[in-house]
Amino acid sequence: MNRVSDELPELPEYAERVLDVAERIPPGRVMTYGDVAEWLGEGGPRQVGRVMALYGGGVAWWRVVRADGALLPGHELRALGHYREESTPLREASRSAEGHVPRLDMRRARWDGGALDGAGSRDGGAVGRDGAGRAEDIPLEAGAEREVGGGAAHI
Repeated sequence: MNRVSDELPELPEYAERVLDVAERIPPGRVMTYGDVAEWLGEGGPRQVGRVMALYGGGVAWWRVVRADGALLPGHELRALGHYREESTPLREASRSAEGHVPRLDMRRARWDGGALDGAGSRDGGAVGRDGAGRAEDIPLEAGAEREVGGGAAHI
């Protein structure tokens, strides 16, 4: 007989770091998959996207986005509800756009990982830090819990 464990599987270290960055993105702002990877100094957009697909349900997943501002296919309406609730800058879709789904206004919504006042970088949102100011340098809230795969993981 197989015994089901009450313990959640341990989150891979890289996934933990990606989710930590996603949790720090302020309401109304976004980072691209590539921005997160660049901020961490490791991986790339596909690796960040994979982490978000597997483990991102317990964080503000709608704040980690495609670089072109298109909403996540299959999750457009849920994401759009979050964006409107948080007043995230959007660009209305043209009449020729399929489904008339708006896109994110990346110039205004993109967050560079700086101060929580929402100020973006002057260069359109690049997040390179030359080795300083990485996500692991920002202290975590002790005892915080994050939902992972339907349960909570203690961090």
